[in-house]
Amino acid sequence: MTSTQKVTFNLPVDLKDEVLKLKDELQVSLNTIYKNAIAEYVEKQEIKKWEEAAKIASKDEKYLVLCKELSNTKEDLYEY
Repeated sequence: MTSTQKVTFNLPVDLKDEVLKLKDELQVSLNTIYKNAIAEYVEKQEIKKWEEAAKIASKDEKYLVLCKELSNTKEDLYEY
């Protein structure tokens, strides 16, 4: 079982009202909404980091040479 920890934070009243409406419409708990929203935000930030790293790598000559060398190998490469 995953351990949890209680977190307290502030929201603007207008946003809290919108979340409460959404909770009623979806018939889910506030906890579910907050947890899902934060998880989605964290995932988007991780993707941004990967995209930025890919941009940097695409400009790195040594990396590009290595990619070309690996693509020309006769050995089997596997994606996981």
